[in-house]
Amino acid sequence: MSVRNLEYLFRPQSIAVIGASNRPQRVGTVLMRNLLEAGFSGPIMPVNPKHTSIAGVLAYPDIASLPLTPDLAVICTPASTVPDLIDELGKRGTRAAIIITAGLARHSDDDGVSLQQRLRERAREHGMRLIGPNCLGLLVPGVGLNASFSHVAAGPGQIGFVTQSGALATSVLDWAASKNIGFSHFVSLGDALDVDFGDTLDYLAGDPGTRAILLYIESIHERRTFMSAARAAARIKPVVVIKAGRVAEGAQAAASHTGALAGADNVYDAAISRAGMLRVYDFHELFAAVETLARRSLSRQQGERLAIMTNGGGPGVMAVDRLIDLGGTLAELDEATITALDAVLPDNWSRGNPIDIIGDAPGSRYADALEILLQAKEVDSVLVMHAPTAIASSTEGAQAVLDTLEKMQGKHGKYVLTNWMGELAVVEARKLFSAADIATYRTPEGAVGAFMHIVNYRRNQELLTQTPPSAPEEFKPAKEAARLVIESALASGRDMLGEAEAKAVFSAYAIPVVETHVVADPASAAKTAQRMGFPVALKVHSDQISHKSDVGGVVLDLESAEAVHDAAEGILGRVAELFPEARGPGFTVQKMARMKGAQELIIGATTDPIFGPVLLFGQGGTAVEVIADRAVALPPLNMSLARELIRRTRVYRLLKGYRDTPAADLDAICLSLIKVAQLMIDLPEIVELDINPLFAGPEGVLALDARIAVAPAECSGPERLAIRPYPQELEERFKLKDGREVLLRPIRPEDETAHYTFMDKLEPQDIYYRFFGVVGNHMSHRDMARLTQIDYDREMAFIATAKDDHGKPETLGVVRTLTDPDNTVAEYAIIARSDLKGQGLGRKLMQKMIDYCKARGTREIIGQILPDNRPMISLARSLGFSAKYDSEENVTVVRLKL
Repeated sequence: MSVRNLEYLFRPQSIAVIGASNRPQRVGTVLMRNLLEAGFSGPIMPVNPKHTSIAGVLAYPDIASLPLTPDLAVICTPASTVPDLIDELGKRGTRAAIIITAGLARHSDDDGVSLQQRLRERAREHGMRLIGPNCLGLLVPGVGLNASFSHVAAGPGQIGFVTQSGALATSVLDWAASKNIGFSHFVSLGDALDVDFGDTLDYLAGDPGTRAILLYIESIHERRTFMSAARAAARIKPVVVIKAGRVAEGAQAAASHTGALAGADNVYDAAISRAGMLRVYDFHELFAAVETLARRSLSRQQGERLAIMTNGGGPGVMAVDRLIDLGGTLAELDEATITALDAVLPDNWSRGNPIDIIGDAPGSRYADALEILLQAKEVDSVLVMHAPTAIASSTEGAQAVLDTLEKMQGKHGKYVLTNWMGELAVVEARKLFSAADIATYRTPEGAVGAFMHIVNYRRNQELLTQTPPSAPEEFKPAKEAARLVIESALASGRDMLGEAEAKAVFSAYAIPVVETHVVADPASAAKTAQRMGFPVALKVHSDQISHKSDVGGVVLDLESAEAVHDAAEGILGRVAELFPEARGPGFTVQKMARMKGAQELIIGATTDPIFGPVLLFGQGGTAVEVIADRAVALPPLNMSLARELIRRTRVYRLLKGYRDTPAADLDAICLSLIKVAQLMIDLPEIVELDINPLFAGPEGVLALDARIAVAPAECSGPERLAIRPYPQELEERFKLKDGREVLLRPIRPEDETAHYTFMDKLEPQDIYYRFFGVVGNHMSHRDMARLTQIDYDREMAFIATAKDDHGKPETLGVVRTLTDPDNTVAEYAIIARSDLKGQGLGRKLMQKMIDYCKARGTREIIGQILPDNRPMISLARSLGFSAKYDSEENVTVVRLKL
């Protein structure tokens, strides 16, 4: 994750083309032609020992002969030459290269090291950034850069497109040229040996010329850096993803239901959603997303209520069907709007939404109806549709729409998109819309789908910035007790915990479990059942049998010791027949769980090879794979995210209650999910687990059956997560000078409400010093969410919190840093309550942050302080910061080298 030296890739001042050629149909020939035709203003230096000039440009025999050091080198020579070329360029001082050449991973050098590995080593030695190998190249139309061998150029625009597929890249470029859609950056990553999705997301997120980002993903290599960059970018601008390879890579036998149900593509879905990005599933959707995102008017779209105006009833109904199928909202027209439309439309118009203005509608009718809809307060966006007829001109209708939009410019806040159906009769109309920067689509479904892309993107952003409620109970797991159970199993060479062991682990994490006892034989089972009381359930107990029902290993509602003994003998017989290799199976005896109105659920977790631990929730029971009602999410979770995970399943409707069945305790289910997530964080030895079934009813939850698969840990729990969890290890207690005990800890999303209270207690001057302006009660939820919902991988905020006079926690002060993606510079800001001056709080907060930045390897901390804030400047100096006044910005810049 680094933007270091990326400016030499995306904004070079000079370019060398290694392998440039004059021969037709050669990559080097196309590269030179594209670079020259794009209008790049700096020197372009072709390198080829066989030519004195290429495409009319003076050529050089080798890198040593170049008259100046190129910022960027584009290489299209044989694979065996590439590592040495990078070494030579690096020694000259070149800082970026695009490797068009393919095949480096398949070939090795004389020492048996793959050429791709050698290339990586050489580039890192010189701090060079690489795109490729095996890529189409790079286009940045705004600076006249077309360092690709594409058959078509990209026009300037505001969309950044990043792809792993060169073939897809050329298809998108070809289509975009026909639609007059341009790009700020068009990047083909190829094998992504160095520059990857995380790097490009960081760069494009900070680029003011890029308004939206599109990604074509085949695979992710660095989960943590990808998720961190994606979350940061999606908070700033829309990020749309198409992910190839939706079928699981292999159907491997899973030790748990969760492993079978999670599925690779479901995990990608969860990751994309959690990052706040929007996923599309095919080229049609991708192109529709490009068409929508390419329009400047997109920023006007705020609400979800869509008005559909059409000259044909059938197409209007198709649009409504698609809108409802996708979870959209059809605007309900007010009486005032209907009355206004009555005045301009024929008597037989639909008098509702969709607004059917009748097939003979001339341009004036389109104009009159659209003007009314643009003024309707109950409408957020308008889809204008047209089916060609022999009576009304398609072009006239389009021009009327454009004239109306120009007339109403600045008088409405609505997003308008169009669907002119047909082909030959509407070609000119579509050209008019494209030229006017109005999104236009060929089908009603395509238009509605594109509208819903933006709605879903905004919904996702709102979900991710919700203030989560605090957990309904204080959760303090017995980690060491759970760890001892797992270590014991691993020490004995087992990779599966027994049912009783698994329940002991869950019990250590405060998940209610049914009373369970392990016995060795039928006689012991009968005695144990007699002591527990009836009815009981009897289950086979064997490390080798994962799914008990597969061998008839579960018998329920046993009412006597004799029945238990007979059931145990029966289980032994079935196991001997169906699973003869099972060694000495025993039994578990447990009380029959009774919970009125309970639903059977499954809560599980598995380890995805790309994204690490993944949580699963759904309808449970023995037919769990057949019912396949599940949703997955990445840990860590809070109450809001847990509830959203539940909401995405069909069983959620049953959990809310129906007819005479009361609602289940959703808070208890959410808390169970949070506890399982914490279990996966704390105990990295857990590979897979599930609780199935988990009874959930009005009184709470109860785990009836459980399994846990384990293996020696390869890294710590937090390290294997795609999203860094709350760093509890950074919590610290100290006392103010007046003796008041304070907890210093990282900020959490749940702190938003307390943060508003904290801001209200600050003096106006302190707020001015911190924000260089007036905020306080005027800070929006979105702004406050950005302060409290942080990515611990690239930013940190420590708050000082203590109990108030009523015993409730209150925030006393906060220090925060935002670190660049290279972890080179962290910019800090600090503020503390005015009534606590002289208590040592500010110094403690600053020292905490300095220690934290040192520990993570940050090189420098900087800050900006208003010149008249002398106490803060004095504090910084006393902590070793240098201070220098910047007259242009009227701030004092303080710096601390770490």
